This record gives sequence, C-alpha cells and structure tokens, in this order.
Amino acid sequence: MIPHPADQARPLALAELDYDERRTMAAWENLLSGEAGLSRGRAPVRTLIQDSWLRCTSGGINALQNEAPLTSDQEEIERLSRSSKELVLAARRSFFALGQLLQGTGAMLVLANEDGTLIDAVGDKRTLHDGMDIHLAVGGTWTEGVVGTNGIGTALWTGEPVFVHAAEHFCAGIKTWTCAGAPIRDPFDGKIIGVVDLSGHPDIFRPHNTALVAAAAREIEKALADQQSEERTRLLETFITSAPRYQRSDGLMIVDHHGRVVYTANLPQRIEHGLLGQPRQGTPRRLTDLSDPRGLDELVSSLPREFRSCHVNPLELDGDLRGAALVFPPTPAAPHVSMRDGGPSERMREATALIVGESEEIRKAVDVACRVSQFADLTSLLIEGETGVGKELFAKLVHAGSRPNQHAPFIAVNCGAITRELFGSELFGHVAGAFTGAAREGKPGVFELANGGVLSLDEIGEMPLDIQPFLLRVLEDRVVNRIGESRGRPVDVRLIASTNRDLRGEVEAGRFRRDLYYRISAVSIQVPPLRERGQDILLLLEHFNARLASRINGERLTFSNDVLDALLAYQWPGNVRELRNLVEKLHLLSNGGDVTLRDLPGEITQADGLAPPALLPPGRKPEGGSHILEEAEGEAIRNVLAAEGGNLSRVARRLGISRPTLYRKLEQHGIRRGFV
Repeated sequence: MIPHPADQARPLALAELDYDERRTMAAWENLLSGEAGLSRGRAPVRTLIQDSWLRCTSGGINALQNEAPLTSDQEEIERLSRSSKELVLAARRSFFALGQLLQGTGAMLVLANEDGTLIDAVGDKRTLHDGMDIHLAVGGTWTEGVVGTNGIGTALWTGEPVFVHAAEHFCAGIKTWTCAGAPIRDPFDGKIIGVVDLSGHPDIFRPHNTALVAAAAREIEKALADQQSEERTRLLETFITSAPRYQRSDGLMIVDHHGRVVYTANLPQRIEHGLLGQPRQGTPRRLTDLSDPRGLDELVSSLPREFRSCHVNPLELDGDLRGAALVFPPTPAAPHVSMRDGGPSERMREATALIVGESEEIRKAVDVACRVSQFADLTSLLIEGETGVGKELFAKLVHAGSRPNQHAPFIAVNCGAITRELFGSELFGHVAGAFTGAAREGKPGVFELANGGVLSLDEIGEMPLDIQPFLLRVLEDRVVNRIGESRGRPVDVRLIASTNRDLRGEVEAGRFRRDLYYRISAVSIQVPPLRERGQDILLLLEHFNARLASRINGERLTFSNDVLDALLAYQWPGNVRELRNLVEKLHLLSNGGDVTLRDLPGEITQADGLAPPALLPPGRKPEGGSHILEEAEGEAIRNVLAAEGGNLSRVARRLGISRPTLYRKLEQHGIRRGFV
C-alpha cells in the first residue's frame, strides 16, 4: 500500500529539523530540576529554543502554568482594538482570505500587537474553540515574559520569523500546540508593531508554516505602507486647505498622530539638527505621540525656546486628530528666489495672471492650486469643473509652481481624442514591432516625454477601464513599461488629471476604477462655473475684448448697459470658452464698435435681466419733482461704499444690483470713481 503524501509529511519534516520529543522533554525536565544546565550547542534542542528557555528560567517564568493571562474587561479590549486599528485594518484582507482557507485544517491565524496581546483571530472553528483553553484568543498576552517560549513572544524577542513545536514550548500547558510567528514591522522606520502567528495542534506542523506567516507579515506591511502613504497625502491636503497664510519660505514640519515626521521643508537648523538629531539620508524620525491628550503641548515644549511661538495647526481627518503641522517663520538662512531669474515665484505670478477673476470662488481655487504646486510629494491631483471653465489654466499654474526649472516639460493629452486601440501606446509607448502599425523605431509614451515635469490628462473619465489598472501601476511604482518590452523605465512625473464628469458617480456606476479615483483625487481643485463667479463675467469680457482688439489691430468694442445686464443674467452653459467665442464673434460681425442687444444671440437676450428692487431706474426722476428719494439713494450708495472700503463688487452685491447698474448710479449721483 502506497502511503498518502500527507502521512509522510509530518515525520519527514520533524526528522529534517532533528526534533526528538522524548529528548526535548528530558532536556526541559533536567533544566527545571537543575540536574544539568543547558550548555550552548550541546543541548538536544535548537539554539533558538535553548536561548529562550534560559531567558525564561532567569526571568522566573512558571514552567507549570497552563495558559496565558487574559483580559476579559470589555472596555480594555475595545481600547486595544482602537489603539491597533491601523494594524487590524492592514491585516483584514490577508486574514479574510486565509481564514476561509483554514476552515477544517485544524489551524488558526492570530494577530498580536507590539505588546504580544492578541487583537484578532480567524481559522478553523474547533481550533479557535480549543485555543480558549490556553487563552489563545483576543485579549490574551503571549510575550515570553509572561508565558515563556512560544511563536508570538519569541518572534517579538528575536525580531525574526520563528516556529516553536510541541515540547519546545517552555510552559507545560502549551506543549500540545505548535506555532509559527513572524514579526510585523512599521514600514516607516522598521519598528516591530505586531506579530502574525499560525497555531494549532502538533499534527498541523509543516516546514513551510514559517514561510506562510512571513509572507502574511509582508502583505500586512505592504498594506500598512499604502495606508501611511494615503494618510500622509491626506494630512498634506488638510494642511494645504487650512493654512491660507503659509508661505513657501516658511519652515514646515508635519507630524502624524504617532509622532512620525512625515514631511519637512525649510526647517531651521536648530530644529533639523537639535530636535530631530543630525539627519541621515533616509532616516525616519519620531517625536511625541499625539494620541496622548498632552501630545501637542509636549511636542511644542520639546522645541528650542526661540521656536515655541511657531504656529501649530492640528490636523483632523474624519473628525479625529491625526496629526499636526508646525510652521516656523523664515530665517535668514532660508533660500531666496529672485524675481528676476525666472524662478518659480515669477513663473507662478505669470501663470496666475492668466486666470482672470476676482470672485471668492475663483480666488479660492487659485489659492489651492498655488499651495498644491509647492508640495512635490503630492504626485497626482484632480481638477474638476464643467466644460469650458479653464481647467487647463489651473494645470499650467500647478506646473509653473512645481517645475524645478523653466525647461521642465508640460505634456497635455486629451483622453477623449485617443482611440481605444491606441490608448496604451500613447500613454506608455511601444517598442519596434510591438503591434501592427507600430513605429519602426519604437515610440516613447507621454509619461516618458513628461519625465521631470507634469503630465496633464484631460477628460480622464474617457479612459477605457482596461487601461486604468496600468495607469494606477505607473502612479504607484513610478516605472513605465513600453508595450512589448519587459524592462521598466523610471519616471518622475506629476500627474494632473482633469474631468468634467462626476467621477465619484462614475465609480459607483462601475465606469471608473475606485482605486484609481482615490489615487488621483487625494487633492482636488474645484473650478467654479462662470455663472457662479458674479462680476468676473465683466472682467473676462473686458479681458477678451482687449486681447482680440490687440490681435486684429483694431478698436475695442463698447457694450451698452443693457448688454452688460443681459450677459450677467445669462447662465453660460459653455462657461469661459463660450464667453470668449462670443467676443470673437462680436468682433467679426458687429456693425461698428458699439454692441447692443440686437447683436447678442437669442439665448442670451431671452434670459431675465437683473432688476434693482431698491434703487431708482437710471435716468428716472421721482414723481412730483421731489428730490428726497434721489438724495436718499445717493446717500445709501455712499454709505455702502464706505462700509465696504470701496470694493465695487461687494457694494453691488450688498445693494442687490449688478455692477454695470452701480456704475450708472455712480454717474447719476455724481459720485466720483476716485472715491474708491
């Protein structure tokens, strides 16, 4: 009869490991009786076990205990769960997949925190039940210091994947179990923050159990790294949107809630070298844990005295304190960029000047774009807005502030203009002969062309679903593979995605990948439609009017008051682009330089005008010849002008009239423009 392979696996595995249960038990009993010490290298147990046993005896561990200590206090278990929330979340996918596979195998998978306390357990139901007998369950503590040699505690002590089989356990009540544990390290600095362990009765032992838990630990570490990267990006975004007075020359340090320094810029030397220690390339640093109620105060008190007056900006995510930004005033040592050398400040000023408008909505969008551009670590962002609002100008503004020099490329691609068949080739490039019609010498994709600069993907919602995973991989790995080529090409590209669609709705409808959406939308710039920008319509009208007149070497058009009111009342479905096209059309078709309502398209003239409810219509005198009402109107305008500091946009809004009507009222009442 040919034995089943599974029947052979256990004895062969133990034989390979030179495990002899009788001799192991005899060595343990001799150690406890004191008849013979464990001489290093001479005992019939592995060196790993020998060293652990010696630690246990010197530490006074009760070798006859049958179980680990267990907390049954529900509040304490909930506290453990909250404090280990990130670790549990990172392990969720691995534990869900492995937990299902372990059903009926006699094995269980457990997760312990850095203190050796179990915070999650999955696997075979009977084994989970049996684990309760030795408190191998949530709330049980399994460090070597309390329960002797075991997979969890010994992995924590050694910092390496280990297995402890049957009689190799130090405590008598656990010798009917086998376990393999692997430490989980914080991707930030390599600190051990937990252990993943596979346990069961001795017959589940296999040599590859250690490799299994080591692989599970690596998966959890990768998930932790993704979580930390996402949180770091969200902290940066929160700071950007909440610190309007932050200047590029300021020193900045962002700390997460664990006290990990996740971002620094222009730090004073006494902070960099004193508080953080002499910096070494790639060495991460930790400060005070902000999860402590006194964390922020302790963080500030740890600063050199002259820097304790820095601005401390708590950063909240989803209603919880998740970090803090410390902003230090610029020091003489901070680098200065001359406005005459074509540096980033000058380029940003030029790019900002292209975005015409004074409304609060557009200035807010410009402010976010300017601040985003200064954070090189934000490698992707999303610009959202209706067709024609000027999203490409915001992409160029971000490029102007982020490019290291004036030669950094800006590559713009309209995803809606690429055929489905050529999408991959356009984005990633191809080698010679990669497909029918491929260029003979091969071709670089737009990622390679944009290397060192910015790639703007307009209308990203048009990208085919089957291409989106490849785009996500490039954004994650910063490496691009041409079609037909296995060699990866590193790229340093900031991606600016633009869309006129509701991408979140596209995600819910299954037309856009959720993971790609969250990757590109960590920071989002909302460009408002023209109809929400109030008096910006008139500023843009004059801007396009002057530009067109200069281009054709002609005179500027003049617009009647009725025309201005009609333009302000119109909803502009085509936004800024529609207004620009209208001005071009009027320059070509209007008779003379005066534009009247007859020159406007019907869809504009049919819109309702703005009727000022509280002021007299222009040129109309009050009935009975009395000037009392007219004088009161003039006085009201003067009062509002004074209250608003001469800001005509706010004055018009407060009076409930359009800005052109306000101009007419100023003339009607003889209020000189010099007043403002």
